[in-house]
Amino acid sequence: MRRKLRVAAYAMCVRDDKLLLARWIDGDGVPEWTLPGGGMEHGEDPYDTVRREVDEETGYDIEVTGLLGVDTNRRRFPRRFGRTVDHQGLRLIYEARITGGELRPEVGGSTDMAAWHPLEEVAGLNRVGLVDAGLALWRERPASGHVTSAVRE
Repeated sequence: MRRKLRVAAYAMCVRDDKLLLARWIDGDGVPEWTLPGGGMEHGEDPYDTVRREVDEETGYDIEVTGLLGVDTNRRRFPRRFGRTVDHQGLRLIYEARITGGELRPEVGGSTDMAAWHPLEEVAGLNRVGLVDAGLALWRERPASGHVTSAVRE
């Protein structure tokens, strides 16, 4: 079985009791809301990754104000020729504030829109588990940077 590790960085941007989210289209064509962010490029610092990805997916420039914590997930995916991939995602979740730019959708990427959502309405959205992990880290601010109560996707 092939093993794959993906390291990514995401931003929790909360302003006026609203959370900035990007809409991702999964492999089945189902739209789901996620935190803006994404995979690190080889040699890239995760701090630079989160700033680049937020700009790409939302149009905003951000200032990273802190590292909230780290989340991980592990799934197995069927691939061609009957092969399976054992995929682990290591996700660094930063707190950030908007410093410039204008909200706009990503062009030619993995997301098709970005929007601010009232915090009290996030639980009702079709969202990936990363959103819950980010919210738990943001609310609880554990010294360890790890939340066990978050839903794993």
